[in-house]
Amino acid sequence: MAARASALIPAYNEADVIARTIEAALRIPGVDEVIVGDDGSTDGTADVARTAGAHQVITLKHSGKGGALNAIRESASGDVFLLLDADLGPSAAEGAKLLAPVLNGEADMAIGILCAQESIEGRDGAPTLRPRSGGFGLVVKTARFGIKMLGGQRMTAPLAGPRAVKREIVEKAGGFEPNFGVEVALTIDALRMGCKVIEVPVFMVHRASGRNFRGFLHRGGQLIDVIRALENKALKR
Repeated sequence: MAARASALIPAYNEADVIARTIEAALRIPGVDEVIVGDDGSTDGTADVARTAGAHQVITLKHSGKGGALNAIRESASGDVFLLLDADLGPSAAEGAKLLAPVLNGEADMAIGILCAQESIEGRDGAPTLRPRSGGFGLVVKTARFGIKMLGGQRMTAPLAGPRAVKREIVEKAGGFEPNFGVEVALTIDALRMGCKVIEVPVFMVHRASGRNFRGFLHRGGQLIDVIRALENKALKR
């Protein structure tokens, strides 16, 4: 029997773009269901997601990215999870490049290397590319170093959210790490299990945090979550 795939989309206040993300995900070959975890949004994200055709929309209190993914995981029926960021818009269709090698048995997890990392609203309402503004790379360097030390493999995109992964890996790991430690912890878990982890270039766009106060707060919180995830994995070594 062919493996089934579930697209999992955690979302927080993404009402302006979530519909286009869902529509793109629904068109990905091999995706059997699209499930959205609305993580306490206040802008109507859940209603937009239902109207856009998501098979399930799970409404949660604000519990962070990892918490939303764990709630979705419990409701998903797929043998493979395709993790997609809610703000990818039409570029979520590139998830096909991540899903295919896992469904075909070429890899156990495929991580997206985002070739384009930020978008702005175009005249037609669709995302338009521009160079990425934002961080100074500290979080990326910390994540990359930690994965290499604890998992033994250097990753180009250690924090990339879009990825396809066999469900059994997530289950064996005990679920997703809380908050923004998700990607780092999942990569280390997969590598420690002896799984084949590959990185695949994808032409995806999402909002990048800028060099402003809000952006610094976001990156600061992300760094703390990454360090916590690394500490947890180091203790379980």
